[in-house]
Amino acid sequence: MEQKTYQSKTWFITGASRGFGRIWTEAALERGGRVAATARKLSSITDLNDKYGDRVLTLELDVTDAKQAKDAVEKAYAHFGHLDIVLNNAGYSLVGTIEESSADDIRMLYETNVIGPVSVIQAALPLLREQGYGHILGTSSNLGHVTLPVIGYYCSSKWAFEAIHESLATEVKPFNIKVTIIEPGAYATEFGSQESLKFAAGMDIYGDYKAEFFKSLQALERGDPKATPQALFKMVDSGNPPLRFNLGSHNLEWTRKTYQERMAVWEEWNEISASAQK
Repeated sequence: MEQKTYQSKTWFITGASRGFGRIWTEAALERGGRVAATARKLSSITDLNDKYGDRVLTLELDVTDAKQAKDAVEKAYAHFGHLDIVLNNAGYSLVGTIEESSADDIRMLYETNVIGPVSVIQAALPLLREQGYGHILGTSSNLGHVTLPVIGYYCSSKWAFEAIHESLATEVKPFNIKVTIIEPGAYATEFGSQESLKFAAGMDIYGDYKAEFFKSLQALERGDPKATPQALFKMVDSGNPPLRFNLGSHNLEWTRKTYQERMAVWEEWNEISASAQK
C-alpha cells in the first residue's frame, strides 16, 4: 500500500503535553497532518481540540499501563483509519548516583522509559502489519551512546531503548515497517522540570560531587527545541530514513570521540582478548 504524503500522515504521539512531544504534535498538525496526542493527564492536552478540531484526537495514556496503551493505540487507529507514524516520546530522568538509587527507583524508570514504549510498539505492530506499512519513532538521546555520572540509570534506559529498536528494525523490515531512533542532544525543553526529573534519596558523601555536576550542566549550550520539527519532517518524509537520527550540532563530535577512545582501548588489549579464544 502506498504511503501517504505528509499532508495526510497520521501520528500517534506519547508524552504530548510538553517538551518535544508538544512541539512535534503542534508542528505535525500545523503542516496538515493528523495526530492522536496522548498524555498522562488528559487536561494537559485538551486545548489542542479547540485549536485543531477533528484533526487531533486527545487520549489519556500512562505508558506504564499496558492495557491503557493497547486501548489508546486501537482507539487512534479506529478513529483515523490508519497510523503512519507511531512516536514514543514519553519518559523522564532519574537523578541519583548508582549507589543512591533504590531498586524501586530504577524499576519505575524502566517501566516508563523502556517497558512503556514496548507496550505501545506491541499494540501498534499488528495494525501496522495489517495496513502494510508504518514508521516507528522513539525519542532516545545522545546518552544512548555515551554516559554521564549522576544520571547513569537514565543513560542505561536509553542504551536499552536503542538496543530494542535496533533489533526491532530488522524484525519488522519484511513488513515494510521502518524504525528510527531520534537522538537529541542538549535542548532547552521542560525535560529539566520537576515533572521530568525524579530524585533518588541523596547521600551526603556525594553532595559536593553532584553540586559540581549540576554546575557543569548549566554551562552546556542548549539548542532551541522549536528548531527541530523541520529536520524531523525531512527525516520522516524520506523514502529511506536512518535507524539513528541525531538532533543537534554537538552529538556527532561527542559520539565520535567516545568511540575513538573505545576503539583505542579495544585495540590495545586485543592480543590478550583474542588469546581467550584459544
